[in-house]
Amino acid sequence: VQLQASGGGLVQAGGRLRLSCAASGFTLDYYAIGWFRQAPGKEREGILCINSGGGSTYYLGSVKGRFTISRDNAKNTVYLQMNSLKPEDTAVYYCAATQQLCRNEYDYWGQGTLVTVSS
Repeated sequence: VQLQASGGGLVQAGGRLRLSCAASGFTLDYYAIGWFRQAPGKEREGILCINSGGGSTYYLGSVKGRFTISRDNAKNTVYLQMNSLKPEDTAVYYCAATQQLCRNEYDYWGQGTLVTVSS
């Protein structure tokens, strides 16, 4: 059972990135997937989540209108589209899986992918 986050990189402020969270060893169909991030020197924070039915929940108000989440069950992948990126979005981004509905506890975590936003 493995989750792999990818798609991070260096981008200028105002730019966009799409992160992917690919699962192997299990199917994502019945899982909610959350995206989290941890900036240097800060605690990890939740960003948003998509449940198994496709509904999304925002954990972080500052990304509303800029970040969206989607899933492609055929590809066993969840995406985090990040637009209008700001330097304060710089962090290591992680995805995690939990059964069915978005919640506070997650069962599986992927390795992170670094996003750096330059000013």
